Amino acid sequence: MTIEITNESGVDIDETVLLRLTAHNLAEVNVSPDADVAILLVDEGAMEALHVQWMDEPGPTDVLSFPMDELRPGTQEQPTPPGLLGDIVLCPQVAETQAQAAGHSTLDELILLTTHGLLHLLGFDHAEPDEEREMFGLQRELIAAFHASERRRRA
Repeated sequence: MTIEITNESGVDIDETVLLRLTAHNLAEVNVSPDADVAILLVDEGAMEALHVQWMDEPGPTDVLSFPMDELRPGTQEQPTPPGLLGDIVLCPQVAETQAQAAGHSTLDELILLTTHGLLHLLGFDHAEPDEEREMFGLQRELIAAFHASERRRRA
């Protein structure tokens, strides 16, 4: 599995946490270890440009996802085949503002946003109430399992 992280945001981020998170989440949803994903951290100006270009909405946003091979979660018996999942673009400055409002760390917000972006790459959406329940439920499960694995790793 290739997980490429590029930080062009100017914000110091512990990229190893995002790397472990993404590998953990992909394993949890049974995506092939030969799948590829890229994570790009950008500043507010770059994120605003992408937000306008792709969503036709003004201002920077927290996360954008650009799926490539339309891969979906697999099962233990039949993992997702190898392929290119796509790109997740994060804006740490927006994440920091949201983290302060939510009362947690910027890294915790980036963990949430990375997981959210990854689920979008895997075809999940939250436009309809049923979709939102499914996606946000899985998002909570993945984040809780990741935090548990991090506690075990540090023990």
